[in-house]
Amino acid sequence: MSITHIVLFQFKQGAAAGAIQDACQNMLSLTDRCMHPATGGPYIQAASGGRDNSPEGAQGGITHAFVVEFATGADRDFYVAQDPVHKEFVKSLDGLVERAQVIDFTPGVL
Repeated sequence: MSITHIVLFQFKQGAAAGAIQDACQNMLSLTDRCMHPATGGPYIQAASGGRDNSPEGAQGGITHAFVVEFATGADRDFYVAQDPVHKEFVKSLDGLVERAQVIDFTPGVL
């Protein structure tokens, strides 16, 4: 079953616009840089995201959102716990992100 992985960021006040832009581009580039341990090829099915533009005013400080899709829970689990490229990306956010929220779901499972 596929897994949808949603990541929400609140960047620190005063964070340089260029650093935020780089972090967002790096997040989206994980699709091409994260390789499956068995096949050696990319395993993230799709990724999209960007800066919030909602007029609702219910963001609670969140400024950027990303959606990452995996074919299986095992792929998501590898990404979260073991993928060295993802781990390095997470480290690169140190000092830049005030708050991150993550939620995963299986489409259609209510």
